[in-house]
Amino acid sequence: MIVSATSADFLELLEGRAPAPWRLVADSELAPAEVLRMLADLADSIRPDFDPAAWMIIEDGEVVGLLSLVRPYAEREICIGYGVAPSRRNRGATREAVASVLEWARGDERVERVIAETGLDNVPSQRVLERNGFAKIGSRVDAEDGDLLIWQAKV
Repeated sequence: MIVSATSADFLELLEGRAPAPWRLVADSELAPAEVLRMLADLADSIRPDFDPAAWMIIEDGEVVGLLSLVRPYAEREICIGYGVAPSRRNRGATREAVASVLEWARGDERVERVIAETGLDNVPSQRVLERNGFAKIGSRVDAEDGDLLIWQAKV
C-alpha cells in the first residue's frame, strides 16, 4: 500500500520516527538521513506544482520504503524513483507500490506517462518495472549514477 508523504511525514522520518499510525522497520534503516533530506527537499520543491510528490510504502503497518517523483512534473509526465529498506527487499512491496502509483496515475488526468530510470546492473528494479508493464525506451549517462536505462509506462 502507498500513502501520500507530506512534509510533516518526512520530518518524522528524519527524526527517526514513523508518522502515526505507522511503525518504522525495526531491523534495518529505511534510508540514510541525507537521502531522506534530499527526498523531503525534492518533494517540497515539486508539491506547489504537482501533488502528491512522494509516497510512503506501507506493509503490515510498517513504513518499509519510499516512492517519489524525482524531477518536476512536465508535459503530462511524472518520473518516479523508489527504495525499500534492505530487510524488506524481494518481498513484493516495491512491485505493489509501483502498481499502486500506476493505478493512481490512470485516474489522474494530469498524467499520461510514468517514467523511471534504473542502473544497468539493477536487475531487481528492472524486473519490478517490467512486471508493471514498463518498456525500455532509451538510456542516458548521469554524472552521479552512471549509465541508466530509461523506462516508460503509458497510463
